[in-house]
Amino acid sequence: MKNLVGKVAVITGAASGFGLELARLAAKAGMSVVISDIEAEPLSRAEVEMKSLGAPTLAMRVDVARTDDVQALAAATLARFGVPALLINNAGMAAGGLAWENTAKEWDHVMGVNLHGVVNGVRAFVPHMLVAAKQSVDFEAHIVNVASLAGLQCMPLMSLYNTSKFAVVGFTETLFHDLALMTDQVNVSVLCPGVVPTGISRSERFAPDSNLQATPSQQLVRTLADQGMAQSRVSAADVAKQTMAAVSENRYYVFTHPEELHNIRVRADDQLQGRRPTDPFASLPGVTAYLKKALHTG
Repeated sequence: MKNLVGKVAVITGAASGFGLELARLAAKAGMSVVISDIEAEPLSRAEVEMKSLGAPTLAMRVDVARTDDVQALAAATLARFGVPALLINNAGMAAGGLAWENTAKEWDHVMGVNLHGVVNGVRAFVPHMLVAAKQSVDFEAHIVNVASLAGLQCMPLMSLYNTSKFAVVGFTETLFHDLALMTDQVNVSVLCPGVVPTGISRSERFAPDSNLQATPSQQLVRTLADQGMAQSRVSAADVAKQTMAAVSENRYYVFTHPEELHNIRVRADDQLQGRRPTDPFASLPGVTAYLKKALHTG
């Protein structure tokens, strides 16, 4: 999709991180922007910024895990601007810890945001895109579902997050095939970033059991995530630029950290050869030993 001027972008989780950077690029490209987020104050600031960039703007507080919220977002978008040409299902949250430690409420909440938020976005907007495509050969649209490299490889201590992102990758690939059966005017990409400095490492504050004391493994994950973000050479703005380039070029996969694709190849080889999963830290001597020591000493 080459021409964005005068078209409409809908972006969830748009008050910070990838979402805010993507909204900035959409506004600067001459698009009308519909931004949503669960945090009201940052969303209000983002709305002011979008308007200062000259973009017609609609901002709505939305919990993407709630079907009714996302359907209301779609209804408001259609009423104000019409059918969007760009849908970015970006809202997400982090979770870590040993596989048996996350509570049932945490599983429901994280899967609700990370997976059902994407599904809700697709269900709310894609049928309207397909109708618009039937009505005009000039209509084109693009969907971006934000997954993660965690949806293609399995780092330890990340079972809940990994599961949610694997599900997004699988859903999006199936969506690609489903759309191909219906039209060539609506396309889709899956964004799989590595570690990037954003606020996601503190998104657990929205979890229903956020008042519970973090376990040693959960504390360890947060420390490692903070260290990884501090060392990252890829910014949220970089990710946004790469994503918009992929939309322009109609690329399906968006990998922001190509140097980290080695583990994906190794995992595929493990599967094809029937091997047990390879240690994802095999190329980083000492990391697994450190994790074992940290967990066993508390």
